[in-house]
Amino acid sequence: MNVRDSLAPVPPKKRRPALTDVKLIRTFIGDIDRAAASPVTRLSSRFLALTAQRPGMVREVLWSEIEGVDWSVNAASPAARWRVPAAKMKQELDLREDEAFEHVVPLSEAAVAVLRTVRPFSNGRGLVFPGGRESTKPLSENAVGYLYNREGWKNRHVPHGWRSSFSTIMNGRVERLHPGADRLVVDRLVIDLMLAHTPSGMSHSELIYNRQAYMERRRELAEDWATLILEGADPVATLTEGRRRRVER
Repeated sequence: MNVRDSLAPVPPKKRRPALTDVKLIRTFIGDIDRAAASPVTRLSSRFLALTAQRPGMVREVLWSEIEGVDWSVNAASPAARWRVPAAKMKQELDLREDEAFEHVVPLSEAAVAVLRTVRPFSNGRGLVFPGGRESTKPLSENAVGYLYNREGWKNRHVPHGWRSSFSTIMNGRVERLHPGADRLVVDRLVIDLMLAHTPSGMSHSELIYNRQAYMERRRELAEDWATLILEGADPVATLTEGRRRRVER
């Protein structure tokens, strides 16, 4: 594979509203963290922001998919990861059951903190972000999106927009840090892998055997992203406090 091919622009499939200014993202996070909503909805939004994965995957994440976390109070978990089964991945229909296409997401300490905070709502069993009416069912697919709209961000940012936010900001960030360097080429490939995209120039078969490639660098970028967007944010524990809206299903 010629990794320089990964620099080729990828035509957007569908443009969704997404914030790409870091200061505005911090304001947005503050608005959502303090909004009238169930704690699970607010926590799922923060986890979505930190991982930049597809909203449907976040809604349906199971505790059994979380690995490498020491659940002791405030214990560091440098190997924390979310292993998304292939069946949950949005891929070509004939590849959906291929175990080799599972997706491994390194979890920042901030993402682990979200998991610690939401864990009592399900006792660490079943769904990480259960709905308010039935613990065996996930939050409504519209719960987070409606929350964003209610807080005045309609047509400015949607749950799926976190993927564009992450890609745009982090690609620009590594370009400023490593202009013209080979490191830039690799980091742009890594960012695609973090989003479960097949980078331009990498075949499906190579992705099968290389699905955990650059995991150390992925983890560094995840921590960098978390630090960047959560500057000035309220402690995650406060997301269980404050006003609550009616139960979101």
